[in-house]
Amino acid sequence: MTILKVLQPVTFGHRVAEEETDILAKYFVETDQWQQLFSDKVDIIYGPKGSGKSALYSLLIGRKTELFDRGILAAVAENPRGTTAFQSLVINPPASETEFIALWKLYIACLVSATLDEYGISGAQAKELRDRLQESGLRPKEKNLQRVLLSAFDYVKRLLRPESVEGGLTLDPAGQIPSITAKITFSEPSATQIKEGAVSVDHLLELGDSALASVKYKLWVLLDRLDVAFLESPELEQNALRALFHVYLDFLSLSNFRLKIFLRTDIWQRITSVGFREASHITRQLTIEWNRSTILNLIVRRAVQNESILDYYHEKKEAVLATTESQEKFFYRLFPDQVEVGSRKSNTLDWMLSRTWDGSRQAAPREIIHLLNALRDAQVRQLEIGDSEPEGGRLFSRQVFKEALSEVSKTRLGQTLYAEYPDFRNQIEKLRGKKTEYSAQSLAKIWKSAPEATMELARNLCTIGFFEQRGEQDDPKFWVPILYRDSLDLVQGASE
Repeated sequence: MTILKVLQPVTFGHRVAEEETDILAKYFVETDQWQQLFSDKVDIIYGPKGSGKSALYSLLIGRKTELFDRGILAAVAENPRGTTAFQSLVINPPASETEFIALWKLYIACLVSATLDEYGISGAQAKELRDRLQESGLRPKEKNLQRVLLSAFDYVKRLLRPESVEGGLTLDPAGQIPSITAKITFSEPSATQIKEGAVSVDHLLELGDSALASVKYKLWVLLDRLDVAFLESPELEQNALRALFHVYLDFLSLSNFRLKIFLRTDIWQRITSVGFREASHITRQLTIEWNRSTILNLIVRRAVQNESILDYYHEKKEAVLATTESQEKFFYRLFPDQVEVGSRKSNTLDWMLSRTWDGSRQAAPREIIHLLNALRDAQVRQLEIGDSEPEGGRLFSRQVFKEALSEVSKTRLGQTLYAEYPDFRNQIEKLRGKKTEYSAQSLAKIWKSAPEATMELARNLCTIGFFEQRGEQDDPKFWVPILYRDSLDLVQGASE
């Protein structure tokens, strides 16, 4: 079989987990991090972009039946793909962190009730929760998440914004908190409100907790894609996520349901950068990290899902994956020993790692998978026009690596960095065609900015992974990772 015939049907999967939900289980390894999540030892999962948070989220959703058999119900609080449930909040968002706390609690109470209905859980508490939400107009006919969220938000606005009070809501004599009849408050209701049938949203959540306890089930509310949900407004993102973590801590007093939150590490750093006293109380957490061995395993595991590769090398999947040593041996049957030949040059695996990490120096599966698919495409193109096959029976020649890396670089800059941080685009573009290392002084000249503003911008670019800070703290150097160099046509060396 020719190398072209081997490679034509090959795929290394999608670099975005949401696009490979149906086949993700084939690639997945039940790591200790997965076991901690699946066994309910952690609630908060942090990780850099592309590190696999959404893969864990998708796998949890895919194992709802297995969770159910273990006495756990799973409720999705955000759409796994497509338009986010929170997109509609961007135009007319909650006005404060306080409004967001109320919204999170009410929205989750609605999800709890809907999940109890979905699984046929009845009883006095479940019925009271359902009836309270029903009489408050919080059980929309459309069951999609966006409709549920909007119904909850409309209620929050009517209650917490006096200028929005209408219909069945009236102000108390002091003109402060609206009083309601048989509806829901966001603090403990007054004696008058209680007589009129009011309950707090916390009481609704306690009803849901008791309903679950009565049937000996627990409920996990799953939240992912928070980076996409509030992408367009940093202030909105901060209010929403700080409120979410306040709510998470409030929920620790409830025994039978938990929030499972998947969040990027840079976003967590951003929302805590201005101070977040409660952060020290968040202990059920883990951070997804990848190292050389786990990236090797990811590459080889995806390679052996291709029957044409196994047939070509006359190998069995189980034998290849048996040990780290067998995985590395197989890796170098596919790839050359080095991309850049020389006694002081790195081997191919380390070359791939160092060229796909950003300023955090953390390898991410997303860029590795993109590089693998770009290598496959580049090699197929070369073979189709008549180039000779790679030496030694390998699938890839050294010549295709830089072409593939250039594609990864352009995608990462244009579709990730600029898409998520458009405010930094002008300053980054001013570095195009220039050097790879800068001092604060050289950046100030290029950006035509004052020293203090220059340092703030440079450190912000470190936070988002465009720069890696090196050198002394009082005389830092800002280094552009190799990942971004091709896309910006940078030249190796220090800017004077």
